[in-house]
Amino acid sequence: MADVLSQSQIDALLNSMQNTETEESSIQKPEPQKKYRKYDFYSPKKYTKDKLKMLQSIYDNYSRIATSLINGLFHVASEVEVIGVEEQRFYEFGNALNETDIIALAKVGLQDHSKNPPMVFHIAPLLMSSMIDRLLGGMGIDTQVDGSYTYTDIEIALYENIITHLINITKDVWSSYIHMQVGFDRVEENPSMFQGISVDETVVIVMLKISLGDHMDGAMNICLPGTLLFNIFDIIEKTKHLADKDSENAHRDNREEILESIKESEMEVMAQLGVARLNLDDVFNLHVGDVIDLNKPQDSPVSLHIAGQQWFEGKLGVHNKNIAVKIEERTDIRKSDIAV
Repeated sequence: MADVLSQSQIDALLNSMQNTETEESSIQKPEPQKKYRKYDFYSPKKYTKDKLKMLQSIYDNYSRIATSLINGLFHVASEVEVIGVEEQRFYEFGNALNETDIIALAKVGLQDHSKNPPMVFHIAPLLMSSMIDRLLGGMGIDTQVDGSYTYTDIEIALYENIITHLINITKDVWSSYIHMQVGFDRVEENPSMFQGISVDETVVIVMLKISLGDHMDGAMNICLPGTLLFNIFDIIEKTKHLADKDSENAHRDNREEILESIKESEMEVMAQLGVARLNLDDVFNLHVGDVIDLNKPQDSPVSLHIAGQQWFEGKLGVHNKNIAVKIEERTDIRKSDIAV
């Protein structure tokens, strides 16, 4: 027969349950620990946040131009946005590609005529097949492409046509920083065989997301080799230094040019012997021969006013039988006191 609990045992059981609930509510949940990204000291970062931010700004402008280009090329409302700018090794970029992927190479010519590795452009096969389908008159939403898909010769030709348009706008987005020539070179059908960039070279990957209409989106990656970026940043720094130097010279030349253009201008120079205050009755009763007391000693300096502003103090005298003023010193004037 089952044991029957007494009233005291029931009360004790209820109290213990209430205490358990109170203890559980008093226990604070631990705050989630902030995760930090591990830094690889064996391969330190070569590009500062400022340089990566500059690249982000450049390719934000690229995405706006590419959006207009794709809208006109495929007659569909599209959107291109930068989802990340990341520094990594080239082999990491190559390992993320399939053997059947196609990469496009763009040759780059800088103003210092240096030899540079090419930029590498890659578009996801599903997105590219949708673009090709729309270019041929389709809707671009029924394409079935997987990682093992191989492009046909016709599709490769259309691939080159599309990617050429996206490559040609690169020089326009860089034009505010540097003058470069960028043009389509060739497509590489086997990315693992491409040796134009060392596998250990540090590169910057610009990751773009292209939305083609409402039913299709995919990734486009632009690989910027470290050697190319080093030459670009070096030219930008030199150009900036020369621009600052030219700005100083231009400022100096402008000052001399302004002074040269206004030095023939006529200005009124007035010598002020003194200042006296008279009431209206005294002024009304003035006659020829009256003497006005200036309340200044006889040998007091004379103030010279140029365009209504006091600039010098001098001494009254005679030069070639004419009354003249000899300049003794420059009067200290504040910029705030000069009338504009």
